[in-house]
Amino acid sequence: MTPTSTLPTNQPVVVAALYHFARLADHAALRAPLAELCESSDVKGTLLLAREGVNGTIAGTRAGIDAVLAHLRAIPGLEALEHKESSAHTMPFRRMKVRLKKEIVTMGVPDIDPLEGVGAYVDPADWNRLISDPDTIIIDTRNDYEVGIGTFRGAINPKTDTFREFPEWVDQAGLDDKSKPIAMFCTGGIRCEKATAFMRAKGYENVYHLKGGILKYLEEVPETESLWEGSCFVFDERVAVTHGLREGDEILCRACRNPVTPEEQASELFEEGVSCPHCFHERSDEDRERYRMRHRQMLAERARAGAETTEDA
Repeated sequence: MTPTSTLPTNQPVVVAALYHFARLADHAALRAPLAELCESSDVKGTLLLAREGVNGTIAGTRAGIDAVLAHLRAIPGLEALEHKESSAHTMPFRRMKVRLKKEIVTMGVPDIDPLEGVGAYVDPADWNRLISDPDTIIIDTRNDYEVGIGTFRGAINPKTDTFREFPEWVDQAGLDDKSKPIAMFCTGGIRCEKATAFMRAKGYENVYHLKGGILKYLEEVPETESLWEGSCFVFDERVAVTHGLREGDEILCRACRNPVTPEEQASELFEEGVSCPHCFHERSDEDRERYRMRHRQMLAERARAGAETTEDA
């Protein structure tokens, strides 16, 4: 049965995105106490723990989120952990996962350590001036399906499927003048920690990245002054957010996990829970019939869960 939450229905859900690079002596020992606290606080989402730090997004009540953040900041090395907050109308996650990883964001390049040197941080208030300079090379470090629904005006899309492909793209991109300013950005900032460290290790001299990522920019920069176009993909059931961190109009295709814009939802190739223009021609009729059955089961589970919640009220 689809997991349900005991969150009060009259309170908005607090969503906290966070990451922090630190040298954690025994990250595996941190997993169980953290998972237990999230469970007891009715906090859901995903947290990744690695020797290099912590990364993730969680959601819950104000009290629950505050408890988890306080627990994390009490861990040696994570005292200065920062987070970015937004809200959701309903719980955007189905369960809580605390996972152990080799990297909290996977680039797959040995010896790239953001603690040893990253690009210069640029506050959202100063970002427009940097990327409006015609000499600045603007690079979106996110994956192609994320860039597809929104990016900064004039940004280069490396068209990667995973972050592991980014180093190879840099080697083949023809960025020969290593003195030119390079402005890099991603959703919350974490990918740019490694991407800018990688660029500096390659000899690029003037590397910058957006502090707090797109999410902080959309939160702080007025829409009337914004150079952002479209929506920002987020890795939860909200799918995307836009200026002021309002939930976007995109939905998630359950077959291929790509965001689907309102225009794409109007396509004859779109069927909720079954197919979208991104994946229709890559799936068979048998696949789509299997997805239809899964979608019907999911709707039935949601209806049962809703009925149980009403009966308990």
